Amino acid sequence: MSTPTPPSSHELEAEVLRTRADLAASIDELTTRLSPGYQASRLAHEAKQAASDAGAMAAGAFGSKNGGHKNGPAQDPRRARNAKVVIGAAIGLVAIGTAVVVTAVLRRARG
Repeated sequence: MSTPTPPSSHELEAEVLRTRADLAASIDELTTRLSPGYQASRLAHEAKQAASDAGAMAAGAFGSKNGGHKNGPAQDPRRARNAKVVIGAAIGLVAIGTAVVVTAVLRRARG
């Protein structure tokens, strides 16, 4: 059995340079992912997508032929959940608005 030959100084230097480059790329990616601007942009994109998906789901629920998209929220459980949250929030806002109007009408009628 022969013992493996130790790496040459050029091979060690090349390995150090590769490791440094990999580490720098990882740090850059983490810095980008954790930046407030990136997070805000990502959340804004997800909110727009959820609103669009909610519209597509609502259109499908009301018989529109354009409601079923191959790439729609039904294919991605997270997108479907987000769209349902938007629909639920919209329904909640309508219910709250209705309650406010009814309360105002009743107060005027009493008053």
